[in-house]
Amino acid sequence: MARKLRGTDPKQAKQSKPKILVFGAPGVGKTWAALDFPSVYYIDCEGGANLPHYTDKLKRSGGLYLGPQDGANDFATVTEEIITLATTQHKYRTVVIDSYSKIFNTQVALEYQRMEDAKRDMEKTFGAEKKVAINWTRKWLVWFEKLDLNVILICHEKDKWTNGAVTGQTYDGWDKLEYELHLALRVTKQGTSRKAKVTKTRLEGFTDGATFDWSYATFAEMFGRDVIEADAVPVLPVTPEQIAEYQGMLDVIKVDAKVLEKWGAVDLEDLAHDDLQRRIDYLKKLKEGN
Repeated sequence: MARKLRGTDPKQAKQSKPKILVFGAPGVGKTWAALDFPSVYYIDCEGGANLPHYTDKLKRSGGLYLGPQDGANDFATVTEEIITLATTQHKYRTVVIDSYSKIFNTQVALEYQRMEDAKRDMEKTFGAEKKVAINWTRKWLVWFEKLDLNVILICHEKDKWTNGAVTGQTYDGWDKLEYELHLALRVTKQGTSRKAKVTKTRLEGFTDGATFDWSYATFAEMFGRDVIEADAVPVLPVTPEQIAEYQGMLDVIKVDAKVLEKWGAVDLEDLAHDDLQRRIDYLKKLKEGN
């Protein structure tokens, strides 16, 4: 079977919209500045942004609000919203989840209670109660790669401990999350201004340890307003027909175990239409070569 490389000219690659984590103490302005991003779909896990001055600002910007009464503190519900934002045509350009700490810790508490009710030895879990919340977060990350929106995950702040001593502050949530996103920022209040310090970065122009004004205007200037404000382009979701064709082909075509292991890392429903079609085309070529 003839092989063909899939790479393209790197300059043809579309620049991704920013996927960022923002953390800080209460009242420093994390949410207020995030609401200035364009066309915000605001997921209020805590129910803290339903006050008039927040909803007025969101309304003026053409945003939409999802609160706890709508399932904003439930991973399954929020995941469905993320997938819908990624696969349908709409006017929104930014999704804000506030706070990731709340939804993460709620899921951890629910799993801990489930394990306790099952009478498992809670002294030997080694963090097993976090597994479900981490798995949901990993699913989000898969869809964030497809999601053509600016993503802002707002987190609570907590002490960072090293060798039994407090050595600084960090965010409250899955400890590997900051490595999976483009940028992590700690927001503080300095007089009447709000400052963002870069704590982790994969973006040119955002130097590790650098500090800048936490405002949409400043962030957009640093990142590129044309990218942030561009209309979202949806991806096509997989179809039941594709899944049936793919699974049927797997039943009759022998595939290298390493390829199957790589494919098994992502659930079929988390693939875009083109992703699964590439697998199907690969299987067709294997079949033709037999």
